[in-house]
Amino acid sequence: MPEEKIEIIPVEILGRQRTLVEELKSFSHKLGIELGWHYLLDLAWILSHLGELKGRRIMDAGAGLGLVQWYLAEHGADVLSVDRSSRTEMLRLRTRYRIDGLRPQDIPTPGELLRLKTGRASGLPGKTAAGLRAVAGLIAAAIARPSGGLVTIYNQDLLDLPDVPSASLDAVVAVSALEHNPPEELPKVVNELMRLLRPGGVLLATLGTSRDKDWFHEPSRGWCYTEATLRKAFDLPKSVRSNYNRHDELMAELKACAELRDNLARMYFLSADNGMPWGKWDPQYQPVGVYKIKV
Repeated sequence: MPEEKIEIIPVEILGRQRTLVEELKSFSHKLGIELGWHYLLDLAWILSHLGELKGRRIMDAGAGLGLVQWYLAEHGADVLSVDRSSRTEMLRLRTRYRIDGLRPQDIPTPGELLRLKTGRASGLPGKTAAGLRAVAGLIAAAIARPSGGLVTIYNQDLLDLPDVPSASLDAVVAVSALEHNPPEELPKVVNELMRLLRPGGVLLATLGTSRDKDWFHEPSRGWCYTEATLRKAFDLPKSVRSNYNRHDELMAELKACAELRDNLARMYFLSADNGMPWGKWDPQYQPVGVYKIKV
């Protein structure tokens, strides 16, 4: 039987889950979605614990424009994609996947999409290259036969998800998303996500670690949490195992990981407002996975 746990994700998972890691790299390239500097670790950890995907109803909490929602749909899961920001840009994938909105305001109509693409306030686009591409995209969307599971967009804060029924999901995944909540608010978010799970459902979340004291990583605007904070937030007793005692050892292995160091996404070299400012390999925290089961 699966066990609840708190696990700093070791870089050895890249070797242990090599087939999955290579699939994720290829999938990222195919969809044109760059991966965060530690996301291969996060995704390999989450997906290796998630099991069979086909036919399951799974929330991607804090999905943004990220990869995992599409991976889940590609493998037959119905995905509830939740983020407080608008995801109009993600609709470029509507010819590949079935996409809908949980509420009318969560997804633009074809006419609104057309206006967004062309920058025109009303009417059809002119005979410009951008306008013709917009029309071509809408026509392609209309005749396409997307496959896989349904991706339902819901633009809402994770603290309060009033339109999602209790006990309606098989799993919730959160890839480096919950860390944008301060320690005092994190339990409230976890409670709301647990409400949505059916008995036996699982919450799989990756966050940032801190050995001694919760602290805020300003460039990525994310919190790094101690083991004690995670236990409290996820309501996990001391009997639930953790590898936080290996914090320093695992951090040293992360800093020495050539596969992650040598394959930083282009976005990191363009700004200091990210987890690896200006593309300089200098990890200040490491990802930790939390596995929580709905009783």
